[in-house]
Amino acid sequence: METKWKRYGWLGLLASVLVTGCDDAPSANRHEDTCAEPMSLRVEVMSSDGAYIQGASVTATNLESNVSITGVTDDRGITTAINETLAPSPIRVVATAGSHVTRAERVEWTCDECHCTPVPGTVTLTLQD
Repeated sequence: METKWKRYGWLGLLASVLVTGCDDAPSANRHEDTCAEPMSLRVEVMSSDGAYIQGASVTATNLESNVSITGVTDDRGITTAINETLAPSPIRVVATAGSHVTRAERVEWTCDECHCTPVPGTVTLTLQD
């Protein structure tokens, strides 16, 4: 009897492991939900002489609801904090660094059933002297 358990017990264990791989539990091999992560607008902030500005404050405001998102540029002068939660209405994007301000840029959104994508996808703002 003990020999049968050893022989068939391992087969049963193997079968149960194979069957549990067929459920809806998370798996490293499954595709991620591409709709879960919001689409972002890439904003670059530069000085008037073309240097990227770290620590600039970038604010995007929905032109209809007046809701805003603010982000800060990284060491490469870039922020992706502005995202599609402000869509589908157009947004106004402006940056400040100290007493310097950029001209405002308008960004539209193209929306489908999953995401709203900024148009243009990247905005470069130049600080005024």
